[in-house]
Amino acid sequence: MKCDPTLYRATPPSLAVKPRLIRHLFLPPLIIVLMTALGYAGFWISEHNGIRTLSENGARQLELHARAVESEISKYTYLPSLLELESSVSTLLADPSPEHRQAVNQYLEGLNRRSRSRAIYVMDTTGRVLATSNWRDVDSYLGEDLSFRAYYQNAVRGYPGRFYGIGSTNGEPGYYLAHGLEEQGKIIGVAVVKVRLEALEERWQRARLEAFVSDENGIIILSSDPSRRLKSVRPLSDDTKERLARSLQYYWFPLNELEPLARERLAEGMEKLSFPANAELASDDKPISYLSQTRPLSDTPWNFTLLTPLQDLRREAINQGILVAVAFGLVAFLLIAWNERRKAIATRLAAREALQEANSQLERKITERTADLRASNERLKAQIRERRQAEETLRRAQDELVQAGKLAAIGQMSTSIAHELNQPLAALRTLSGNTVRFLERGALDTASANLKTINELIDRMGRITASLRSFARRGDDQGQASLGKAVDAALQVLGARIEPLPLQLHRDFSEQTLQIDQTRLEQILVNLMGNALDAMQAQPAPQLWLEGEASDGKYRLRVRDNGHGIDPETRKHLFEPFFTTKPGEQGLGLGLTLSASLAAATGGSLVVEHPASGGTAFVLSLPLASPTQAEPI
Repeated sequence: MKCDPTLYRATPPSLAVKPRLIRHLFLPPLIIVLMTALGYAGFWISEHNGIRTLSENGARQLELHARAVESEISKYTYLPSLLELESSVSTLLADPSPEHRQAVNQYLEGLNRRSRSRAIYVMDTTGRVLATSNWRDVDSYLGEDLSFRAYYQNAVRGYPGRFYGIGSTNGEPGYYLAHGLEEQGKIIGVAVVKVRLEALEERWQRARLEAFVSDENGIIILSSDPSRRLKSVRPLSDDTKERLARSLQYYWFPLNELEPLARERLAEGMEKLSFPANAELASDDKPISYLSQTRPLSDTPWNFTLLTPLQDLRREAINQGILVAVAFGLVAFLLIAWNERRKAIATRLAAREALQEANSQLERKITERTADLRASNERLKAQIRERRQAEETLRRAQDELVQAGKLAAIGQMSTSIAHELNQPLAALRTLSGNTVRFLERGALDTASANLKTINELIDRMGRITASLRSFARRGDDQGQASLGKAVDAALQVLGARIEPLPLQLHRDFSEQTLQIDQTRLEQILVNLMGNALDAMQAQPAPQLWLEGEASDGKYRLRVRDNGHGIDPETRKHLFEPFFTTKPGEQGLGLGLTLSASLAAATGGSLVVEHPASGGTAFVLSLPLASPTQAEPI
């Protein structure tokens, strides 16, 4: 089946993928940006409308509570001028005798009780208190000089004295109303009424109202939040601070500025402020935003400020913004889904047509490639046959290598046994010759001792063959050995070689019980000490040191000689099997290899050192037998 290539033209993959890639890369960020922008716009519009509504409601609340403050202040304004009508007060100012003072004190005490003010007192023109309603109290104002107070200075000049301050006597805050007492057009004294305004703060707190009153100096004198009291709502100059400190209007309080975390002016007398959270009113440490509305109080230079929390409004604005963003995202998702479905339908139709054309081409290609597959199949069958033959050849070679390894192991075992039995046989040859001579001489005791030694050597040869069999099995039962007995046995085996030498032997080790078979330990020592004797044959004054020390659960025995040492080339092959520098009839090159293997089988080690003073030192490290396992040997 043939097809005309001009009938079907496929869209190049690069042209089809590029618009899709652009959509996938830029469309999601664009949607996210639009969602964020619309959400912020919804939040801003909702917050703006909410603030406008709150400001309208706050204006009514502001007027209501400001009038309440004005009413609380104005109800005491008549009281100081009332004292002009009392003749006893005029008499006291004209003649300040104790009798007149007592009469005015009692009168002021009763008037204060009926008016429910904090205190009422009368001063002369020098500013000294002549009579007071609290004359019975310990902290009475009687006799105090209050001429430095601003309310006195205004009243004595004929002006109304309105003053909020903290008493210098008892440190109690209050609102002072002063009036100059006149007689025949001349001021003869000053009447003062002190009023407590804390009742306003208590009413605000019960109503959970955030509000405060600031005086003419910008100092908060009344506040529903005690932490804001006696703080300035605007920065105070150094001159103002010095003037207020001299007047003691606020006693010794520091008058710190109430600094909001953020401030935004919305209109005249209206701001948006942000303050740190009050630990008593808020459960977290997030700043609290307020709508601040301020109104001046009539008849006083004070200002009343109402703070409306914006948390609920802000939370609602955030919800509105999220709702707008989610709605836009949902609409965008629906539009994208509809567009993708439209494209999918169009793509499916185009794919169906392309599939038909591709099916025709595929049938042609299958026919062409079937022949190639048949040829490839025949080549694979031939390769499989060749690999099977190679595997069979490799298997036969492996079997031959295993057999060769077995023969090598048998040969190594034979040479090991011959090497280990060489030294006891030499000792037997020497002892048997001596025994014959002693018998000829009639020295039966000495001959008997030699025969016993020969018997022990025969037993030792049996133990050697048994220990070699145990070493070949690599069992876990290592036994225990006495170091002193092993050294004595090794010296006895080597006695024939030591006797003709002027050897000086240094024994510097303690009696220890080691975790190794007794025979294996003797084999190791015989090999090490025999090698030392071979190295010291040309030494006129040979010396052999046996030094030991215990450390970290192991015992290190150092066998050192003063022989010719080991050259650097020989050191590289020292522990290799069948490597020796001795003639063939004196050694097979297995002594150090077997000794190192015997030490390693017990968890120990055998290493060589080359002292700077000359000679060679072999260090044998073996584990100590635990006290619970130690047995008498």
